[in-house]
Amino acid sequence: MQEDARQVLAGAIVEAIETGIAIAPLEPALRPADIAEGEAVAEAVLDALEQAPCGLRLVRIPEGGWLAGPLLPARLLADGAAIAWPALRRPRVSAGILGVLAEPLDPAGTAPPRFARLHPALDVASSRFRDGAEDAAQSAADLADLGYVVSGRAGAPPAGPVAASCAPGAKRPRGVAEDLAAGFAAAAAAARRLGGLPAGAVIVLAGLGTPAAPAMGERWTARLSGLGRAQGLFGDPHAAPPDADGTNA
Repeated sequence: MQEDARQVLAGAIVEAIETGIAIAPLEPALRPADIAEGEAVAEAVLDALEQAPCGLRLVRIPEGGWLAGPLLPARLLADGAAIAWPALRRPRVSAGILGVLAEPLDPAGTAPPRFARLHPALDVASSRFRDGAEDAAQSAADLADLGYVVSGRAGAPPAGPVAASCAPGAKRPRGVAEDLAAGFAAAAAAARRLGGLPAGAVIVLAGLGTPAAPAMGERWTARLSGLGRAQGLFGDPHAAPPDADGTNA
């Protein structure tokens, strides 16, 4: 992918974030060839937005494994938050877990991450592409489809695998067993590959349980056994879409 093509795609993503105008399917020259090229586009997007990430978000992808993307402070919401439906495109909701690092992740280190606290999370993925990303490389360019992360109350660290579920209303489906240690090991490896993270930075594992498509007006709850829950309301149709930094004026 040529540098001028990288800048064109980054500019289109920035425009989509700022205006809400979706990106049409890409011409071949604008398609990142692999995830590394997609991450380079995402870095250019952050530079153009002049936003510093507060951590790293890893989302499980259908191809297998995890896709890493930046987490922006304005995309972190408190438990029970209302998310304006017009701000979302092709949303997908899943359970997640948010950890705040107790110590830095040095690029040269190998130790597993140590957390000051862990929170259950409701992860909302959203695409800037009109028809959705064509592959993982385009998702990587689009900040790993970053939408919003709703964080619940901090809970006790689970001793082993947790059951993760996410559902609307009063539904309480059987959770899917998730190995958080393996997920956080993958997150630490990704963070170190990208330059490391300081103490206090956030790591989010998303795409846990069974991801689904929410509908306007639904209240969704993510549950992680032994840790707690996080809840968000989709579809405040009277709320304005967020500004470029992800907040409402």
